[in-house]
Amino acid sequence: MKILCAVDGSEFSQWAIEAVGALGRNALSAVTLLHVADTRHLKPVGAPHVATYRGAKAALEKSGEDILRRAAGHAEVALSQSAVRPRTTVRTLLLHGSPASTVARRAAQERSDLIVLGTRGLSDIKGFLLGSIARQVASLAACPVLVVKQPMKQLRRVLLAVDDSKHSRKAARFLRAGLLPEDVTVTIFSSVESPLTELAGSYVSEADREILVRPAVERAERVVADMREDFLKEGYTVFTDIQQNHVVAHIMKLAQDGLADLLVVGARGLSGQERFRLGSVSESLLRHAPCSTLIVRGARA
Repeated sequence: MKILCAVDGSEFSQWAIEAVGALGRNALSAVTLLHVADTRHLKPVGAPHVATYRGAKAALEKSGEDILRRAAGHAEVALSQSAVRPRTTVRTLLLHGSPASTVARRAAQERSDLIVLGTRGLSDIKGFLLGSIARQVASLAACPVLVVKQPMKQLRRVLLAVDDSKHSRKAARFLRAGLLPEDVTVTIFSSVESPLTELAGSYVSEADREILVRPAVERAERVVADMREDFLKEGYTVFTDIQQNHVVAHIMKLAQDGLADLLVVGARGLSGQERFRLGSVSESLLRHAPCSTLIVRGARA
């Protein structure tokens, strides 16, 4: 598996590097540490300012080289703590441009299997209004994106949120393709939405509501049972959980109860304006989940 890990010298990008070291022993064939020098706002205006522009650009490049040198050192430490170190090549790369679009574009060029980056979450108004770089990358990237929100030196508990879709099955296959450590515990969660609105449901008896929702429950049970068997065959410890309604709320509760180091969800590919619309399950979880989140889209597994 080829991983592109974006770094910016912050504590959060160090979390991302540590998370790479926590992945499964069969996952890491190559890791590229990428730093993007954001030169979009450096625009030379007239001959007198060219020297200033060049000096500022050189300063950004030197800073980027220092960031990559430290990141490479952190990566050596993180990978030395896992069994994959002899099989993993690590290289550094400095590029210029918009951080989010450059990360997504480079991942596509290198045919990366996974992008990893850290984030501070939504602790400020600017991040809420404009969207963090992590969320922008998740919306632009064609491959899975792991957004690391807290230190994850070890990966012990994974919460896989699924439904009866090819995207959920793809997410499950991606996890089983060597990404997870052998001793991880996987909880497979599914939430069944009622075909009735809350108001309409108040006019229907409880027995009739159960009849209406039963087919969806049975589908969820089949999906979860099939996925459970697949993970058991790989030797993982597996738990299952099926709830009715409020899919995001239930997933959030499980994450907040400390049942997950990593939340995983499959997402359909988006195009055009769809990439920037809010409200999808994956977008909501990426925004609000307290734990690190893996959005699986376009995996080749």
